[in-house]
Amino acid sequence: MSEVHTEKSQTLNFQAEVKQLLHLMIHSLYSNREIFLRELISNASDACDKLRFEALDKPELFEGQGELAIRVGFDKSARTITVSDNGIGMSRDEVIAHLGTIAKSGTREFFSQLTGDQRKDANLIGQFGVGFYSAFIVADKVTVTTRRAGLNESEGVRWECAMSGDAAGEYMVETVERPLRGTEIVLHLREDQDDLLSGWQLRGLIRKYSDHIVQPILMKKEEWDQDKGEQVTTEEDETVNQASALWAKSKNDISEDDYKAFYKHVGHDFDEPLAWTHSRVEGRHEYTQLLYVPKHAPFDLWDRNARHGIKLYVKRVFIMDDAEKLMPTYLRFVRGVVDSADLPLNVSREILQESKDIETIRAGCTKKVLGLLADLAENDQEKYAIFWKAFGSVLKEGVGEDFANKEKIAGLLRFASTRADTADETVSLADYIARMKEGQEKIYYVTAESFNAAKNSPHLEIFRKKGIEVLLLSDRVDEWVIGHLTEFDGKSLQSVAKGGLDLGGLEDEEEKKEAEKAADEFKDLVERMKSSLGDRVKDVRVTHRLTDSPACLVADEQDMGMNLARMLKAAGQKAPESKPILEVNPTHPAVLRLKSEETSFDDWSAVLFDQALLAEGGTLDDPASFVRRINQLMLAMSGN
Repeated sequence: MSEVHTEKSQTLNFQAEVKQLLHLMIHSLYSNREIFLRELISNASDACDKLRFEALDKPELFEGQGELAIRVGFDKSARTITVSDNGIGMSRDEVIAHLGTIAKSGTREFFSQLTGDQRKDANLIGQFGVGFYSAFIVADKVTVTTRRAGLNESEGVRWECAMSGDAAGEYMVETVERPLRGTEIVLHLREDQDDLLSGWQLRGLIRKYSDHIVQPILMKKEEWDQDKGEQVTTEEDETVNQASALWAKSKNDISEDDYKAFYKHVGHDFDEPLAWTHSRVEGRHEYTQLLYVPKHAPFDLWDRNARHGIKLYVKRVFIMDDAEKLMPTYLRFVRGVVDSADLPLNVSREILQESKDIETIRAGCTKKVLGLLADLAENDQEKYAIFWKAFGSVLKEGVGEDFANKEKIAGLLRFASTRADTADETVSLADYIARMKEGQEKIYYVTAESFNAAKNSPHLEIFRKKGIEVLLLSDRVDEWVIGHLTEFDGKSLQSVAKGGLDLGGLEDEEEKKEAEKAADEFKDLVERMKSSLGDRVKDVRVTHRLTDSPACLVADEQDMGMNLARMLKAAGQKAPESKPILEVNPTHPAVLRLKSEETSFDDWSAVLFDQALLAEGGTLDDPASFVRRINQLMLAMSGN
């Protein structure tokens, strides 16, 4: 980052990602320009909440002014809109950190998805959260003046950025005198934004987007001046919003639009929520929960250490953001508010970790969210499909993390199967069981690195022949899921690529006799192949899994699956040493040829093994030798 500075002022360049976001704000979100006021007021509300929380231990931070408020004003002659608060404010370092950089894990990956398509970019910005930078949708220059509560008046900070002229892409920071704590943001409007310089217009936006904000949002009262024939501003303040906690109201008094507007505030999201649940719990523990499921995944969804979405209040007093102890990690996509009547006002993150009350609230919130998802799955499959595409992989983590709700989570899982043409066509375990063939006792699945690899696995050949559905598991977390989910509704889950294949009642006596006969006939061949392949295999045996392929590799029943072993190796972790079992198809011409092969037996055996390994998605230790053997065998067969 380059910079020019004097003793008090600095000129710095924006982080590259910020420049990209600013450009998108201006060009992709203009049709939704009204959100700038919602976002700035939401930030001001958060600043007031944070001051109230810090002042629980340090009441001197109020500096003798305990009434928290947000103020919105405008100046027609200067063509400016001002949003100010008397919240926590920012120090110089915080200004540079928050307004000059986007210091969040996953930022670069997020921006790598941006395409220039306005609709898609707008959705991606929604995944990121709009925040302060939305000011540049309507302003070509923004000035921020702030002072953190508790610092001296001489430690105020002014931040300024213009989006036109030679200074575009730079911002200035200087130290200034500021008697008042908190933050003031002045937006110097673009030429085509003068319609916003209206008290009526601004009040309408506040009531539309920010009516639920807990702090009063103040504007100067306006009266009609008969002599001037226009509205004039007085010195009297009026509160524009209702300034009441939305979650504390009766559900009958809250409209759908109210719920959606509050979600955009609490979730800092551009889009509407997918679903929500609002309830008051009474009894031994009293608390209110208003929890939302978003429509799309945030950019940092896979950062399990990132703090997300639940704001904790005690008796309507804000306590902390991102109270991660209120929601299990596998539900980290949930946004919302929990307001407890039992917790102490001075509760800390350390207290939360040991609190029995928090354990009860967490269990209650988890139950509510899983119940909401179950209702969607049963009654609104279109919405559930949207949820599953965005968050299904995260929800799967709960199978191994939340033993108490394991069955509920398993019922919510969706998997692709051999009945589907694409990975998006999924089936629940309950639906799979409902359409199992007569005599089928197990839920069959195959794991692979991709949907196509799973769908084309040679292990599926006998199942296709018999019309048996198999689940296709290609999500990276699926191996984790299967390791913890061994049965569902009394039916065990069975990999089609592990152990000896036992189709139970799906095999008739004649097929069993043919399998036994083939095993006896090819006994000498499999022994020769085992000797030829040496320590590359644990065993060689005749298979009845295959109908078209000459051979396949399977893992022993107690060994780690080959797909999981490859995943661990790719992640730099050590997988337990185990060798695969090579199964050969006694009806395939290549295997039949081996019975009478003498001169090239070792080459044929090695090629069959390598082909089976490639079909599994594995990699060859010696590709050159494989190519050489193939070429030699082709030449021998052609007579050259």
